[in-house]
Amino acid sequence: MEDNLTLCCLNVEEEFFKINLLKRSSISSQGGERSEFRAFIAFAWAFPDSFLALVDTYDVISSGLTNFCIVAIALLRFGYKPIGIRIDSGDLAYLSKFARELFSLVSETLNLRDFDDFEIVASNDINEETISSLGDQSHAITSLGIGTHLVTCQNQPALGGVYKLVETNGNPCMKLSSMPEKVTIPCRKFAYRLFGRDGYALIDLIKIHNEPMPMPGQRILCRHPFIAEKRCYVTPARVEPLLNLWWDGKLVKESVGLNEARIHCSKSLDYLTQDIKRFLNPTPYKVSVSESLYDLLNQLKVSLTPIGELS
Repeated sequence: MEDNLTLCCLNVEEEFFKINLLKRSSISSQGGERSEFRAFIAFAWAFPDSFLALVDTYDVISSGLTNFCIVAIALLRFGYKPIGIRIDSGDLAYLSKFARELFSLVSETLNLRDFDDFEIVASNDINEETISSLGDQSHAITSLGIGTHLVTCQNQPALGGVYKLVETNGNPCMKLSSMPEKVTIPCRKFAYRLFGRDGYALIDLIKIHNEPMPMPGQRILCRHPFIAEKRCYVTPARVEPLLNLWWDGKLVKESVGLNEARIHCSKSLDYLTQDIKRFLNPTPYKVSVSESLYDLLNQLKVSLTPIGELS
């Protein structure tokens, strides 16, 4: 079915061109929207009865929604009923309304009434304040995905950790988002902690896996991954590698006990200055990337970002 589904999706895409639901200049064979398109097809092929697509990997409006609509139409032609979309970042109210308007347009233009019933799920650390704010706005959200704040108290917050793909077959990849904290840093990497002469940690440095390890006494350019003007030179007195391999298909290192982990954590806190550890308005601890990783990240970001078009 996969090849037939792919062919059907490409045919639907051509139909979108013909009826001006999609501009040919907005499609790039190299851009991230094509990898998203292929991912949606693979997901639909694997789960044709439960196709609910996350549409904000690159850009909800420029690529995610259009790619969903194309694959959803193809599924409908194969006799399956897609469920809808999930939006996990950005202006949830505005994006939900935009999605509903697009679904209505497809429904009217192609006479596909199933589009009128598609779910629009909103997530992204939904809490009471978010729900209250959404209630004061006009939106088209049909359901809310509440996870962390359903099972934890905000005064006792949970550590939010999500696995993200950073490399496939040796090729770096990354997630884009309108929220900087959700943008991932591509490729395999090593991380190092750079210490000053006084023994305190100065900064953490992330480098591409095949870059040489920073050395004590060596002047190193450290860059903010996303803000060009934020950069500094650091000459560390000591360098500590932070990345250790624990699992490689099997456990390759004996796991530590709770007491040993507690001692390690306490010792690590001793390396931080008091202004970083203070309760009120603490100084953020700096995490930087190497010049090579900065260049790779931003080149990839530009190549993956869909190009908008005004008319």
